[in-house]
Amino acid sequence: MPPRNHKKWLATPKIEYISSECYNNYEIYEQEIEHIFAKVWVPMCHKSEMANKGDFRSSQIAFQNVVAVNHGDNIKVYLCPQIDRLTGNGISVDGLTELHSGVQHGGMVWVTLDPNPTQSIDEWTCGAFDCIAEAIDTEEMEVFHYHKSIIDTNYKLWHDTNSEFYHDFMHYHNRVTGFNDAYFARKNIPFDNGHVNVSSFTVQYEEYEGFEDRGELSFPNLPPNQWYMVDLFPGFNFNLRGSAYRSDSVTPLGPNKVLIEFRGYGLKKDTPEERATRIEHHNSIWGPFGRNLHEDLIGVAGQGTTMREGTEARRILHGRHEGGTIHDEVGMRHYYAEWGKHLGVSPENPLGHAVEDDMVVAAE
Repeated sequence: MPPRNHKKWLATPKIEYISSECYNNYEIYEQEIEHIFAKVWVPMCHKSEMANKGDFRSSQIAFQNVVAVNHGDNIKVYLCPQIDRLTGNGISVDGLTELHSGVQHGGMVWVTLDPNPTQSIDEWTCGAFDCIAEAIDTEEMEVFHYHKSIIDTNYKLWHDTNSEFYHDFMHYHNRVTGFNDAYFARKNIPFDNGHVNVSSFTVQYEEYEGFEDRGELSFPNLPPNQWYMVDLFPGFNFNLRGSAYRSDSVTPLGPNKVLIEFRGYGLKKDTPEERATRIEHHNSIWGPFGRNLHEDLIGVAGQGTTMREGTEARRILHGRHEGGTIHDEVGMRHYYAEWGKHLGVSPENPLGHAVEDDMVVAAE
């Protein structure tokens, strides 16, 4: 490629792209809170985190405190202006506003702030969980691992990490042991509402130094050592890797800050020995000191630094087409088309700059 001067670097690409302003503008962030997070179905926690009658689990969605309460025969979610504990037992719900909620897809507690949702939970997820439904719904699951990270980056950059697979090349051990033809042939499959799932392949764990085959503890109805992933718009991920299941939930704290909650799951019927093995398998990949997770977090923090408000706008290319396989950027294109629809903007030009002579210039 010949050298480019500054003018050429700012030229509008001829392939699919979005503007970095999607990530760093405060007004856009406020619109996301109002038009996306306050409207969609959010998986706020798992029912096993409130196993007993009277147990509760609190969270925050779109600046609103919410609390899920186990009433014994069901779980309900409420707006709760005053809450000073993440979890506990015995909270009073008198006078609290009940929200639309439900327990689905492996025991997740789903809630929406929208007082008049136009879609049910199933209509919202619209088939994205079908690929793992028998694995996560056949037996009761429970959370055995929880931790959270507050990262100086935009929440969409974390979701991008699960939507594009170029970042895999920063995982050294994966690169030298796990990449094979079957890995690259995995499909990115888009669903309505901006969701994507990634089809399976057989992970050869025995090729990882210090690892062993994990087929014996595969989830129900899941062939040994398979790997599926579900990415839900606008920022929720469900990752099933044979013996271990993980979910991520994002809570934007600003255009350049995000809270990410990580949960690891086992089967409620696990023996102590099975649970110990399952925890080891989970943490070796996704624990705070595992192979993958910290590298992903470092990567998105670096991306966020380069896209802070005040940096020069750039174009992030989404133009790779590879028949819907994992390095095809169909997942990115699909996500940002949905994102633009919710906000009523073009991801290519979210601030409505004037376009002149194949260059984007600030509108007066």
